[in-house]
Amino acid sequence: MDTSIIEARDDLAKLADHAYRIRRYALLMGEVQGQGYVGQALDIADVLAVAYCHAMTYRPEDPDWEGRDRFLLSNGHYAIALYAALIEGGIIAEEELETYGSDDSRLPMSGMASYTPGMEMSGGSLGQGLTIAVGHCLGLKHKGSDAFVYTLFSDGELDEGAIWEGLMSAAHWKLDNLIAIVDVNNQQADGPSSQIMAFEPLVEKMEAFGWFTQRVDGNDIEAVANAFDAARNHPEPQPRMIIADTRMGCGVPFLEAREKNHFIRVDEHEWQLALEALEAGRKA
Repeated sequence: MDTSIIEARDDLAKLADHAYRIRRYALLMGEVQGQGYVGQALDIADVLAVAYCHAMTYRPEDPDWEGRDRFLLSNGHYAIALYAALIEGGIIAEEELETYGSDDSRLPMSGMASYTPGMEMSGGSLGQGLTIAVGHCLGLKHKGSDAFVYTLFSDGELDEGAIWEGLMSAAHWKLDNLIAIVDVNNQQADGPSSQIMAFEPLVEKMEAFGWFTQRVDGNDIEAVANAFDAARNHPEPQPRMIIADTRMGCGVPFLEAREKNHFIRVDEHEWQLALEALEAGRKA
């Protein structure tokens, strides 16, 4: 086997360490700007740790390697979270986090494929990642590739009609190389996602569209790892969906407790408190 290919099967303790570092990198980047979509980065860190340190096949030194699994970030404002995962995966150097959001940085505040190694799509307009992923999957099948395409989108993006078009078309084409993850943290810019546009019952809806569907606690790393494994190994010719229920600000209790943390402004002295809280939770 080519040892340059990441195809890890870490134990749960190692995966928890990966998730901790992803959260830490996100906090450090947030501190650079004093604000950002840090709550989402903290809530989705366990999913990203499993994706990049357990499930996906890629070469850190060659992000454009044709045989790689693709990860499409539909919710482009989660870019800070994906940058943290790309740092943990060795695709981006840790030193670059200090440039987050700065002029000429490869880490802009919203994900842009033309800027960042490992960023497979530009995500500004929401609701597009799933349909783009469908195109990637069809293209890979045409090439005879056995690579998987992952896409992450938010519960707020369920408001967008393109998501439901993507769900229908993926099932029609029997895209068994597609694994989608929806982050259900029940927050979007205008308020609780479930009140802005009711989307439950999600499992029944996804299954009705023809998807193999699992719902897990997105902050239980063992449950997430098992769900990714089941999705990859599912024997039927159908796309796979993981519904991940998460907690905004997970790992930093005082950020979890904030009533509105869709976009967080953190006072200067609070960044160190957040890092200390994250470390304390790791040791608990």
